[in-house]
Amino acid sequence: MDVVVVRNLDKLFGTGNSARRALKGISLTIPPGGITALIGPDGAGKTTLLRMLAGTLTPTGGEVQVLGHALPKDALALQSRIGYMPQRFGLYENLTVEENFDLYASLRGVPYKEREERFAELLTLTALGPFRKRRAGKLSGGMKQKLGLACTLIQPPELLLLDEASVGVDPISRRELWKIIQQQVDERAVTVILSTAYMDEAERCNHVLLLHEGEVLAQGSAAELAAPLEGHTFLMKESSTAPRSLQSRTAQLPDVLDTVIQGDDLRIVMQRQEPPALPQDLAAMGTLEPVPPRLEDAFVSLLFQRSSHHPAPSFTTRNGAVDDRPVVEVKNLSRNFGDFTAVKNISFSVNKGEIFGLLGANGAGKSTTFRMLCGLLPPTSGSLHVAGVDLRSAPAAARARIGYVSQKFSLYAQLSVQQNLAFFSLAYGLDRRRRRTRIDWALEELELRDFLTVNAGELPLGFKQRLALACALMHEPSILFLDEPTSGVDPLARREFWARINTLAESGTTCLVTTHFMEEAEYCDRLVLMSLGEILAQGKPADLRHAVRRPDLPAPDMEDAFIALIEQNERTTRRAS
Repeated sequence: MDVVVVRNLDKLFGTGNSARRALKGISLTIPPGGITALIGPDGAGKTTLLRMLAGTLTPTGGEVQVLGHALPKDALALQSRIGYMPQRFGLYENLTVEENFDLYASLRGVPYKEREERFAELLTLTALGPFRKRRAGKLSGGMKQKLGLACTLIQPPELLLLDEASVGVDPISRRELWKIIQQQVDERAVTVILSTAYMDEAERCNHVLLLHEGEVLAQGSAAELAAPLEGHTFLMKESSTAPRSLQSRTAQLPDVLDTVIQGDDLRIVMQRQEPPALPQDLAAMGTLEPVPPRLEDAFVSLLFQRSSHHPAPSFTTRNGAVDDRPVVEVKNLSRNFGDFTAVKNISFSVNKGEIFGLLGANGAGKSTTFRMLCGLLPPTSGSLHVAGVDLRSAPAAARARIGYVSQKFSLYAQLSVQQNLAFFSLAYGLDRRRRRTRIDWALEELELRDFLTVNAGELPLGFKQRLALACALMHEPSILFLDEPTSGVDPLARREFWARINTLAESGTTCLVTTHFMEEAEYCDRLVLMSLGEILAQGKPADLRHAVRRPDLPAPDMEDAFIALIEQNERTTRRAS
């Protein structure tokens, strides 16, 4: 018997002119066992579908059957058989790991005599045993996600629903989460349905559903979805120029559907089953060879045909040419929180016009470093100069030259797009004429005019990201700080975002970015990798990849480098302590 049967499912939000049809008569079945991935751009209907399968949302029309029961009518009967982890799972941060377990065990009706054995099993499964007495609020981001998943599994489910469970966690934590999920499938025969913004995660799944604007656009295995692009995908190898510069030119060629940096190479996806027609100077820069298509190629190709939004054109800024002058200088920087040292005596510099990456596992100290760089947190010791200003003595003067896009997007949800732009331009002290000019620029260049009167809280995630970037650029800063700006957004929105950031950097804006997408680290000119509050490695992306090359790993990618360097350092640190 199929675990999930959906027939002609409709969901309408709102009424009248503001009504939005989130699901449009979709039908599907999911057999028992294995993992099904829901992928699609923001607003495609993934969360709406998962909430209906969990019985927490009532359909406008159609039928939903889960484990043989009709929903939402039989939701109570299914409560003990379904595990559902929404995007913002409700951990109680003032309670310890063990107390969170106890609370969720009570909510799920787990008998007291079974709890100790189940808790011990989950603590072992998640490697949270040493932290069972630690408050949830004091855990790293990756640990919180593992705790949230453990609480969802407190009563072993037959069906596990996960809404972007790995968003915002580093590659090591993401790998640990996947090990837990796969173990549920292999050892307990649990059926898993998950939504994800990571195409490499979707490729691990048995079945993939691509949703777009409330409809099922494609479904099948990852290989089946990628198969139509056989002969459309190529790598530009052994290039004599930087992949980022090569990408911007190649993307403009006829019939090129997509370009993405892949290590030292450039991946090219064509609309036709033929290689790109490279101009003579580009052809002389490297060799072109066909490669098998992957799921992300199919995702971009299918949505390219349906969407009017493609990687953004260049937009202009007034900043000057790139040069080698450092605009950020960090020397012996430390930050203590009581007896705990979050950042330990780090030093680095960033040149004008660079894209500089700050990477690290959850809890490595990179967010603390980022907050000090932005003037949001005073350092305990060391020196910190941004745009020629000493942040320790004149933080306000430095902040006037900085633009900041936070992971949570510091927008005012109840204000419209236009009102947010007006507020931030006022906050940055722009006069009336310049405010009007910059708001017009933002609406045009970031394609926000159609959303002028829409409240920021109601925007799709990709457009929230655009609005946050527009607000950060209102005063034309010379330095732009980007704190995990693409967390949770789909591959198309990430491409649009990076096209804009590349253009800013080319025109002289210095960009500092934190990210958990290791493919995005390839867009950085240089980066530092932090572990346990210290700089573990720094240099060009290729330097970090080459540092972990070995006979059994001849062509490591950035994720391989990230995991290998951090795990080696943490093993050494534990042995020394």
